[in-house]
Amino acid sequence: MAETVTELIERISKQKPVGEHQITYDSSSETLEPIYFWILNFMNNLFGGKVEKLIDNFSSSPGSGHFSELSQKRTIMQDNVMKTLGAVNQVIKSIINIIYDLKDFEIRLSHYDAAKSKDKDKARAATLALKQIWMDNVDIKRGRGSINMLAQDLSFITLRDAFMAAETIKDVKNLDLNERVIRILAPRLEEFSKWKELSEDELRKRFNIEKNYLKSQVNTLQLYSRWVKPYLKSATQLEMNSDLDKNPALVTAFNTIYLQLNLFGKNKFEFDEAIISKALPQGVKKPKREYYSCVVVDFSFQGIPQKAGQHYVFGGRAVVNFKAYALNEDEITALYQELKKSDVNDVLKLIEGSTTESLDELKKDIDYFLNKDKLDEEKEKKRKENDINPFSALFNFKIFKTKEEKEKGKKEKQIDIKSIKKDNYVESVIRELTKKSATETCFNIYDVYKKAHGMASHDNPFE
Repeated sequence: MAETVTELIERISKQKPVGEHQITYDSSSETLEPIYFWILNFMNNLFGGKVEKLIDNFSSSPGSGHFSELSQKRTIMQDNVMKTLGAVNQVIKSIINIIYDLKDFEIRLSHYDAAKSKDKDKARAATLALKQIWMDNVDIKRGRGSINMLAQDLSFITLRDAFMAAETIKDVKNLDLNERVIRILAPRLEEFSKWKELSEDELRKRFNIEKNYLKSQVNTLQLYSRWVKPYLKSATQLEMNSDLDKNPALVTAFNTIYLQLNLFGKNKFEFDEAIISKALPQGVKKPKREYYSCVVVDFSFQGIPQKAGQHYVFGGRAVVNFKAYALNEDEITALYQELKKSDVNDVLKLIEGSTTESLDELKKDIDYFLNKDKLDEEKEKKRKENDINPFSALFNFKIFKTKEEKEKGKKEKQIDIKSIKKDNYVESVIRELTKKSATETCFNIYDVYKKAHGMASHDNPFE
């Protein structure tokens, strides 16, 4: 059976609750909702509206109508998830193919750019590469009339070398060639020159079209991710908790339900106020770790689902446990860390794997192609600045980081439960003061609820 929140807190902090109270309310006509929302609203007043719901588990007996209805809803959610995930996979495949195409286009376009270079050797090499591409892809379609076939089959041995050597028709006249070779070579050079111009324009158009298509596919993938996450989360939340199946309150043929809810509220210990009120002596150094007075409210409810219109209401027996703890920030971080290991978070990681992680693998290529123009402009701007100011490289560093850069550098704090340090003397005094505050807050929630509902209560031990 999985740990409850209170068991988890006690394992992390190695302490029992400093205050504990219980209310048991048994009524088949009264529902859980008024109890839950009254306590939630009252706790929000005490904890500044920052009460968290840590646990929300349920299980219905398989023979109940509630079980059947929720199973249908879950199936609908799962169908929507599977359809959207299928679309996600198709878009990812499309993105991969587009990136490969763009890389091919970029290699081809690099020859055209190099052919215009002022470096004669570089331009010559690029022109030779383009001539080779033209012969292999365009001229080869002439069959036996292509340059390669003429050189191979019809003994035009000098034709291929002459085509590679000559850059213009004027160059052809300066080469030592017979008239038959010149008659074939001159129109081929003219044709190559025209192809070079038109093919570059066409390639650049296709490159830009593919780049825009890549952007639209990335946006589509992000949109699908946003769509599928709520369905995936809802489908997981509608799954019944298998840990509750063995609860004796759930009998297969009965119309019963069992619910587990948990509320968690915390207030930070105000160190400066403790100094002013002389709860702590003057001159005490504030510890690095913050301390919190915490109240955990556990709801265990076993009831009978009754359909009212489109929804169900639950009458039955509610057991509400109020527990107080004094925890430091390391212990609270470890608590959240352990709770994140729940099934819901595990399932959400699956969609992260199929979308976010897939995009991260391709991120370098995606960013390169989508931001290429911007990066080229920035490089050119930097180059001009460096040309103007030769000393700029000496001072090319940042003393102050922007807020965004600081946030990027922050990583989620990870806590090893075994390595949480014990309280030093000052921290142990603060923890004792925090325990008193937590105990009093816990009693007040319990006491006020009972009095507000006309129940007998205890004398307040804190007055």
